[in-house]
Amino acid sequence: MARKLLNRKELRAETDAAEKVDPKAKKKAAKSDGEVKKPLKRKSRAKTAKEVRLKAFWGVFNQSMKRVALFDYSQRKQADKKALELSTSAKSPHFVQPVKEVIEE
Repeated sequence: MARKLLNRKELRAETDAAEKVDPKAKKKAAKSDGEVKKPLKRKSRAKTAKEVRLKAFWGVFNQSMKRVALFDYSQRKQADKKALELSTSAKSPHFVQPVKEVIEE
């Protein structure tokens, strides 16, 4: 069974005529249809970043990027010395690279 087609122009004319008679008719119609709800405040999606503290170290690594030794940042000479020792004793070369690690309190 086919639905009855609504003539949008006629419906628009009826609402315009109702507004001319009573300009508050539109507001009354909206309130009578249902309760007017206040818009909800939107929650922030952005998460606050935790303050992460890092400490710098010197790491001695082999060719496959495995850390062999770890020295404080002020002990660069000792880290270089260790890398040189491991390079001469082993077949693979070792190198020194800065490493940053999280400080847990």
